Amino acid sequence: MATLRHRSSLVPLAWLYAALIVYASLYPFTGWRDPGLSPWAFVSEPWPRWWTHFDLVSNLLGYLPLGALACGALLRAGRAPLLAVALALLGGALVSGAMELLQNYLPARVPSNVDWGLNVAGTLAGALLAALMATLGWAGRWQNLRDRWFVPQSAGGLALLVSWPMALLFPAPVPLGVGHVGERLKEAMRQALAGTPWDGWIGPPDPVIAPPLPPGIELVAISLGLLAPCLLADAISPRSWRRLVLVAGAALLGFGATTLSAALSFGPQHALAWVTLATPLGWAVGIAAALLLAALPARAAAAVGLVVLTAMMALVNEAPADPYFASSLQGWEQGRFIRFHGIAQWVGWLWPYAALAYLLGRVVARGERP
Repeated sequence: MATLRHRSSLVPLAWLYAALIVYASLYPFTGWRDPGLSPWAFVSEPWPRWWTHFDLVSNLLGYLPLGALACGALLRAGRAPLLAVALALLGGALVSGAMELLQNYLPARVPSNVDWGLNVAGTLAGALLAALMATLGWAGRWQNLRDRWFVPQSAGGLALLVSWPMALLFPAPVPLGVGHVGERLKEAMRQALAGTPWDGWIGPPDPVIAPPLPPGIELVAISLGLLAPCLLADAISPRSWRRLVLVAGAALLGFGATTLSAALSFGPQHALAWVTLATPLGWAVGIAAALLLAALPARAAAAVGLVVLTAMMALVNEAPADPYFASSLQGWEQGRFIRFHGIAQWVGWLWPYAALAYLLGRVVARGERP
């Protein structure tokens, strides 16, 4: 019987990171205009008069993961180290150059040859780091570790698990409650239907502040929010004691990412401002349920995960904006984290939907372990 070939999780992660770079570089995507100058004029400009060390470091480090992920994916695909570094460098240079060119047409952005050079240098540094790790045999060790902990064809699931903590960094109305897009979709539909025969089909936002979720419902939402990534991990891992370790890791990562989000919004002294009365018990129930369901076959775990994600999103999108959520959301959306805001926001919105699609694929896939 032919063995299933691993797909590298570096491939979806590289594409995801490239998409996030595009978003961060062009946000807020408004005010496009023709500056009346050559789009290549920035290439020959002198060193900028105003600059900060933070700008230099952020432009250098911002592209380092892209170079590492792209080079690592190429190495896993069988490319020679030198060719992998060259292709990753070319890709990073093209992405950065395209972003600088497009920034000519955005009034809130200023193209810079310094930024382009630092982005290219960051890509090269990341690619060389990935090549060095492969030369030292670290890639082989990771493959052996992955073979023990996860099933073949689990690249998409691993990418989702890695991105889950980032999804939690954007403020949520309920702890661990990602996918809160209901009101935004309604507002987008109101604007799209304005001036059409269907104008008014979606009523205006309710001016009355809705009461908070009852503690019992909030507890369930928190439990489901923790259970979802655990079932995703079960869907791509064989039944063994390692699943229990993955449950513990999800609980710790969820706590750490949510605490970091509060610290970014209110300062380190208020890092636990997100903890409500229902949070400790909700966390305990989620962990207990995850431990009990760890014995499920992979396909059954994927099926249960579909139900859990659907229920969690239904509860989250019914949750009103409590004072913590409203205050932290205002701080993020008014530009306090102008670039990071967009990345975390989209990951937080789209993560559960991407997980739904992936788990559905695991349920209907043929030739996989039940």
